[in-house]
Amino acid sequence: MTIYTRPGCHLCEEVKANIRAAGCSDEFVIKEINIDEDPALSERYGYDIPVIFINGVKAFKHRVEPREFKRKLRRLAHQ
Repeated sequence: MTIYTRPGCHLCEEVKANIRAAGCSDEFVIKEINIDEDPALSERYGYDIPVIFINGVKAFKHRVEPREFKRKLRRLAHQ
């Protein structure tokens, strides 16, 4: 799972807390990418973060609810 984020992003911190609250942390590894370190990503996403990809599929943007995260993670993990 990949999260496109940047330092100081309050929505990003909220999303990560909700992902942890989903109770399935043994089913994924989080790779955080700071978009500020890549001009192309910074231009692509700007303030339209966080963006979460699961197995290369854009799964969430801006907000994540724990139950929906778990459901989508399990569905996309087996594609």
